[in-house]
Amino acid sequence: MPPAPLHTLIVDDERLARRELRRLLAPHDGVDVVGEAANADEAEDAIRDHNPDLLLLDVQMPGDSGFDLLERLDAVPHVVFVTAYDEYAIKAFEVNALDYLVKPVAPDRLSEAIDTVRERTGDTDPQAVTAEEEPSPALTAQDQVFVKDGQRCWFVQLADVRLFEAAGNYTRLYFDGAEPLIHRSLSYLEDRLDPDRFFRASRQHILNLSWVDHVTQWSKGKLKVPLEDGTEVE
Repeated sequence: MPPAPLHTLIVDDERLARRELRRLLAPHDGVDVVGEAANADEAEDAIRDHNPDLLLLDVQMPGDSGFDLLERLDAVPHVVFVTAYDEYAIKAFEVNALDYLVKPVAPDRLSEAIDTVRERTGDTDPQAVTAEEEPSPALTAQDQVFVKDGQRCWFVQLADVRLFEAAGNYTRLYFDGAEPLIHRSLSYLEDRLDPDRFFRASRQHILNLSWVDHVTQWSKGKLKVPLEDGTEVE
């Protein structure tokens, strides 16, 4: 059985680099290059238009970087970073990208990256959605988001986020011992998150119900909700 189509968007400010990636991808059955973008703005539009499964993403581009682009998205597709700079390759590894490729891209390394994507897409199928879109289907627990806090970056699946906490126009996410802020209000997230999985427990908090251990009643009829990690939400 042929592999399922892997809809791929190439994002690189260099036309020759985009052409070379197309050439290297051509022998791979089922890899469908749905478009190209030369900068973050073009990429955001292309993601909205094509909803790719995979981004081959240059990190350093004129204007906004590849990381800046990912911060614009509510949910991100699978990402393989392509970079000419070792420092960015290391950073990509730290943020749990599926893989990173250092230019000039070696055909065998690209093949390894495609194999990694195929393995991952068998488990999850994140849906890329831009923050500027009209209201669309809820973000599911299987969707992944890109979070950047200072110099630290993460790809995190929403299933792993146990708690969202309001912080003005920002929201603090709690997952895997990390507590970064994202530039999204709690109300904005409430409108986007799947209500069957994520519950607005108070003005300050949204809970991931799969992390709720039990619910107890205490002072003046208020409820206290302990999470599996020991965090208590009132």
